[in-house]
Amino acid sequence: MTAHHGWDVVAEAKTGREAVTLAEQLKPDVVVMDISMPELNGLEAARRIRKSLPKTEIVILTLHFSDQLVRDIVEAGVRAYIMKSDADRDLVAAVEALGNHRSFFTSRAADMLLDGFCKQNTVPDHMAILRSRLTSREREIVQLLAEGKSSKEVAVALGISVKTAETHRANIMRKLELHSVSELVRYAVRNQIIEA
Repeated sequence: MTAHHGWDVVAEAKTGREAVTLAEQLKPDVVVMDISMPELNGLEAARRIRKSLPKTEIVILTLHFSDQLVRDIVEAGVRAYIMKSDADRDLVAAVEALGNHRSFFTSRAADMLLDGFCKQNTVPDHMAILRSRLTSREREIVQLLAEGKSSKEVAVALGISVKTAETHRANIMRKLELHSVSELVRYAVRNQIIEA
């Protein structure tokens, strides 16, 4: 991608949190984001980038394909979604489309979006309702806990008190109707907050 005429790679980030910080500093036209990033997953980082930089377009790269993930990505304001296995074929086209403020979805993702749109009047998924009730901070804490961090480590990472981290943890467990950290990890893997 660095050799593509007219394009400059302005930064690379190792974590989702670093990606948000660099995007806010450098204000790129397009961000290429891996969904599986440590500390703050790519979807949550994309939400934050779109909130602070609404003109910055984002393409999400993922290993997995699910209709729920497609919906979550679109709801986050992301307008391009490609599989890592197809990146060599689709990434340049996705970045070009976003550079012209057009969306880019593979035909499979587009079909999922259309099917989801057509089924909007069906009974909603119980877990989707629970997931949508989580705040951005709670989703961030879910990821950190699922990555094996203790409440104290979560507090240090986020600059909050241990008591606040524990309160968030209790609220998350109650909202998601979970009873153990292992259930929280399974939830995070199923919802692609972390990779197994």
